[in-house]
Amino acid sequence: MTASTFAPLLSVALLWAVAVVTPGPNFFTTARIAAVHSRRHGFIAALGVACGTVVWGLAGGLGIKSLFSAAPALYLGFKLAGGAYLIYLGIKLLKRKAPADGGESLAEVSRQRSAFSAFRLGLLGNLTNPKTALFVATLFATAMPAAPSAALLGMAIALMVTLSFSWYCCVVLVFASERMAGVYRRFRRALDRFAGCCYLLFGARMVATH
Repeated sequence: MTASTFAPLLSVALLWAVAVVTPGPNFFTTARIAAVHSRRHGFIAALGVACGTVVWGLAGGLGIKSLFSAAPALYLGFKLAGGAYLIYLGIKLLKRKAPADGGESLAEVSRQRSAFSAFRLGLLGNLTNPKTALFVATLFATAMPAAPSAALLGMAIALMVTLSFSWYCCVVLVFASERMAGVYRRFRRALDRFAGCCYLLFGARMVATH
């Protein structure tokens, strides 16, 4: 790998790593699925987030920032839809009722969500934030050459996907542990309210900011 290839990839890795580890909707979605359902569900949700990163990476490389600048109504509609989706998730969690006896087993809870549903939540949680597209476009404009080759662009996206998937797998391993699952079962209602409020705040912020 030449210096002209290594330097931009290192910049992409550093900037993207900071963005990935900053708690946001993807973090809360992955952590909650892992704690509520199972390690397997959490990994599948992390895979959904990683697939969303592929989409945003390709969009950033193809210049979606220019598209949003040329058609601000498109960006506004995308942002409102994403914010509404997060608000919907927040309200759904706030309205969620704890089981009457509080004694659901992990196996029973795990069966309540399909693998596809976990993947969909991870994917949609990533794709409904158009600011990610703008961040990726800005990241490429800052760290990559003006006209990157297809190979360099592919390596940058692969690096971003690897970092995202690795980080959220670590999140899954922490929150799917027996201790964390036990904590969640004990404080399920309070934690659901906390996660719901976080989704509401993320959604409201997305809708309110320009």
